[in-house]
Formats: sequence, C-alpha cells, structure tokens
Amino acid sequence: MHGSPADVRAFETRAPDADLDDLRARLAAARLPEPETVHPAPPGPRRWAQGVPLADLTEVVNYWRTEYDWRSFEARLDRIGQYRTTIDGLGIHFLHRRSTRADATPLIVTHGWPGSIAEFIDVIDELADPEDAAAPAFHVVVPSLPGFGYSDKPAATGWGTEKIAAAWVELMRRLGYRRFVAHGGDWGGVITTILGGRFPEHVLGIHTTTAQSPPGLPTEGLTALERAWTEETSHFWRHRAAYAKQQATRPQTIGYALVDSPVGLLAWILDKFAEWTDTEDSPFETISRDRILDDVTLYWLTRTGAAAARIYYESHNSLDPELRVDVPSAITVYPRDIEKYPRGWAEKRFRQIVRWRSPEIGGHFPSLEVPEYFVTDVREGLAAVLAANPS
Repeated sequence: MHGSPADVRAFETRAPDADLDDLRARLAAARLPEPETVHPAPPGPRRWAQGVPLADLTEVVNYWRTEYDWRSFEARLDRIGQYRTTIDGLGIHFLHRRSTRADATPLIVTHGWPGSIAEFIDVIDELADPEDAAAPAFHVVVPSLPGFGYSDKPAATGWGTEKIAAAWVELMRRLGYRRFVAHGGDWGGVITTILGGRFPEHVLGIHTTTAQSPPGLPTEGLTALERAWTEETSHFWRHRAAYAKQQATRPQTIGYALVDSPVGLLAWILDKFAEWTDTEDSPFETISRDRILDDVTLYWLTRTGAAAARIYYESHNSLDPELRVDVPSAITVYPRDIEKYPRGWAEKRFRQIVRWRSPEIGGHFPSLEVPEYFVTDVREGLAAVLAANPS
C-alpha cells in the first residue's frame, strides 16, 4: 500500500461538453409519473409522504436543464486544489487545501452517502485560514470515497470502511501528515470512528456527527430527550431505511436507474436531502438548489450511482461492536439527524469524550444546512481534542 509523495498528482476537472449536452437532452426527454396521491396543502412534510412530490421534482429538473452552471462548480474545485493518488491499486481523488498558518493541524474530512466532496466546498477555506487569528487552522484534506466522484470504482469486493480508513492513513502519510485529526458524518463518521479506534498512533483525535454506540445497551436511566433519540433512531432503521436495504443487498439493480436516468438519480438523492434536513417542507429552505445539484451532477457525470451504492453492500452494519476509541473525541448530535445516540451509550465506544454538543438546529448535512455553526463546532471540537492530546 505504501507509496511516496511523488505518487500524488495534480488533477483538474473538465466534463466534456457532450456529456453536459447529453444531460440536458435526457432531462428534456424525461418521462415522469403522475402526481403522488397525497395532496396536503404546502408547506408541510406530509407532502413528501410518498417520496419527492412531482411539482417539486419538475421545478428542480427544469432549473437543472436551463440554469444550473456546472462549470462554476468545476472552477471552485480547481481553486481549492484537486489531486489523485493510487492506493492499493485504486485511484483516490481528494481536495487538499493547505493553510497559510504555521501552527495548522492536518485534518481529514470524510463524506458519506448521498453526499460527496460537494458538501464541504463552502467551509474548506474557513477551516484552513480562519479570519479570526485565535481560531485553530487546519491543512484540510477531503477525499472522495472509493466509487464516488473522481475516485476509481472498485472492480472487486473488499473496499469496506476498514480498508478505506487504512487507505486514509496512507493518503495522509503521502502528504507528509504523520499525525492528524479527523472529522466525518454518515459513512464518514463510521470511517472516522475506525481511524480513531484502529490507528491511535496516527490520529490525534476525532470529531464526528455519527457516533454509533455498541449494540444492545439498556434504556434504563436515559433522559426523556435521550429516550426520544433512541426511539427516533430505531424508527428510522425500521421504517425509513429501505434505500439502505436496497443498496446493501442489490446495489447493481438500483444502479442501472441511477446511472441511466438523471431524473431517477435526482429523485433518489433529493428524497434524502428532504427527509434528513432540519426543514418543514423542502430541503431548499436551508440548502440552495445549486449545492444539491453540485452533488447530484457529480454523481451523474462520473457515472458513480451504482459504485457509490456498493459501500452499503461492503459495510452495512459492519462496524466492529468491540471497537473502542481511546483517542480524544468530540461529538455533535444534530436534532434532525437520522442516528442519535445518548452520551452514556456513546461513552461505551468513545472512551475519552472531551466535548459533547447537541445544538438546537441542524440535520444530516450540517456543512450545507448551518455552515457557520458547523465551522465553529468543528474548530472548537478539534481544539478540545488537541488540548487533550498535546503531543
């Protein structure tokens, strides 16, 4: 797995005009179903009871076809700095923004599904070079998961979260970062947990918004809020996680639609942005159409709908129940996230929680929903982590 810094190559993004023309043509020719059979008056979440409402999808499809500017997103990626390297035979794409500060700490940020590196483009600069000189600064590395974005698609099984975490250690080593901190949510939170648990000699500490506790813990002694969190998390996995079961068992089957139909891909992803954000009626209350379409278009142009879905096949419910994280950990539980665990439960896995926050707003995509709070929270959380691990 080991390579040298010379194995890291600069990368630029430029989708062929023909691919963008094809996308617009497919959007114009899309065959849409009849409206959903629930028609509550907007606003209200009940409009989404059967999935993405036809009116909402039609509006976004028209905007995607006639107004959305992919080239602007490409330019932003290039300004941040894009690179690729090959680890264990697989090409890994990543953003790398070095801070100008001499005291900056290396930080690896890992996305999940249906996210991508697009989740973080609005916060990278502020994490790297904060306006406040007293705020901590970071050399920010944001890799695309295997099978996502401009990373290669694995041609065989085996690229689960444990292997990805090991690859991230190698990636940081090639960049000259022997020790570093890590942040993640969703699959990124699982990988960040593994980084802290398996590689304490390299990981100074972690910040995560997905702090999965070991299974089978008792509910006695929980506060009313904590009990509500456990009930909401249980309800999510029992009644709202069909997407995960599909991708964990038959990713190839759903993959055909995700790679062949931009409207199908949009609906599959938009449904999650709608359900998992802290909003009353639409994800666009807190996230712009452009940001969501940056994410969806990245999946479309790289044809990664099927490959990205396979992370569920590789790793669904696979986090080692015995894994313990002894490095300092900062944990934030957003109120509308899909998985929320009581602190007492989290402490069974994360043995040195140095900062715990449960803000009043925010959902599964905090870097997009509440970016200013997210940046402050990551800074303060990692500052606490570093203070607890001064080495």
